[in-house]
Amino acid sequence: MEGKVYLVGAGPGDPGLLTIKGRECIAKADVLVYDYLASPTLLKYAAADAEKIYVGKKGGDHTLSQDGINELIAQKALDGHIVTRLKGGDPFIFGRGGEEAEVLISKGIPFEIVPGVTSAIAAPAYAGIPLTHRKFTSNVAFVTGHEDPTKDQSSLDWEALARGIGTLVFLMGVKNLPHIVERLLANGKPVETPVALVRWGTTLRQTTVTGDLGNIVDEVARAGLKAPAVIVVGDVVSLRETMQWFENKPLMGLRIVVTRARQQASNLVDQLSALGAQCLEYPTIEVAPPDDWQPLDTAIGNLPVYDWLVFTSVNGVKYFFERLFTLGLDVRALGHLKTAVIGPVTKARLADFGIQADILPENYRAESVVAAFADQPLQGKKVLLPRAHEARAVLPVELEKMGATVDAITTYITQPVSSGSADLVADLQAGKVDLVTFTSSSTVTNFKALLPPDSWHDLLTGIRIASIGPITTETAEKLGFKVDITADTYTIPGLCAAIVTACQ
Repeated sequence: MEGKVYLVGAGPGDPGLLTIKGRECIAKADVLVYDYLASPTLLKYAAADAEKIYVGKKGGDHTLSQDGINELIAQKALDGHIVTRLKGGDPFIFGRGGEEAEVLISKGIPFEIVPGVTSAIAAPAYAGIPLTHRKFTSNVAFVTGHEDPTKDQSSLDWEALARGIGTLVFLMGVKNLPHIVERLLANGKPVETPVALVRWGTTLRQTTVTGDLGNIVDEVARAGLKAPAVIVVGDVVSLRETMQWFENKPLMGLRIVVTRARQQASNLVDQLSALGAQCLEYPTIEVAPPDDWQPLDTAIGNLPVYDWLVFTSVNGVKYFFERLFTLGLDVRALGHLKTAVIGPVTKARLADFGIQADILPENYRAESVVAAFADQPLQGKKVLLPRAHEARAVLPVELEKMGATVDAITTYITQPVSSGSADLVADLQAGKVDLVTFTSSSTVTNFKALLPPDSWHDLLTGIRIASIGPITTETAEKLGFKVDITADTYTIPGLCAAIVTACQ
């Protein structure tokens, strides 16, 4: 096969800013060669068997030289592979994509360029700074913050930059900030010209420092701001005072541990991230099929004898229907049944199969389901309850007190995950965690099991704990945790809302 190279701009850091074509190129790659500034999240789009090679460069620490990178991508293509070279920002905006393309041309290797959103535009936008504005300026220049050190003299026309350009955007210039300020002032830029530095622009680590040419060096030093950052010089910076939006998010920069099973964590991670939080995923449990399908198979075979089907979780719905279909049946087998669910998400998942729940309790816990059945004639009725092996006994016990016969069938199991314990402990020790979330009693139990028994309490000093509801809170407190936040509505949105309220 003939190899080919795609030089792809990965965008400025927010994974959502990757282009559709960029994602397609990642998916088709046999070899993925990626940078320090390309979001690791983008690797999930790669094929499972793709070779992934990190060639990041930061602050003089080069995993591979540029010549080495050029040779690597060329050789992989010559070996017949589809190579996607994933570069932070845009490959042709100070990304050395032109140099890589020249090497490919010299070797006769086919290639395509896939532009990306450059941080020169995106970082100011996320900081609330429009680079052009009719009331301020109609031109903008992108300038390298450090030129090739082997040059005898600067190729920049500092006088033209200082006097003729309304907005200046310097990339990779944090170390040279004093020099940049000095040259602009020496060439006539007014000392009161507004300046902003945006670090880690478009990511949840974004930080912005503002000032003017007269004080920005001191302001940056006071803030301890380091690379990578974009420097914006011009009157448009003043618009940030009213136009900033990204850093105003209610949980901006808060570092939150998500302990939910990885298969289900995305909903919580997405909602917390949208509120500005940095999510650290340390799943403490994983959901798996039961060791023996026979009890559920028997129950499905006896569906005609049941009157009610009760689901207490999305997982119960998922595994029940997967088994129903595996046995050659479909939703018509449930036509005679009434259904009850715990929580709106479970209700929505059941609706995906074309079934509307007859009962959705006001509060999303087992006791509320029992209360919701108070007006239902259960004497002599048969109830099928597909659920987790570890589920609480309250629901079947109370329904049986009301006269029903309940078959509580293990439909899935939750089991502990310990693979990330060392990294979790390291983050706690380094003070990189502000809050821990628990979404079930099992996440609490297994989270504690990941921590050193003799020092777990000290590791959590100063760290707040948020629980999805009173049952989870009760479990946590019995295990010695101090729960600071308990959601009033026992759902993921309810948990997020409770965290926002507590952190304001």
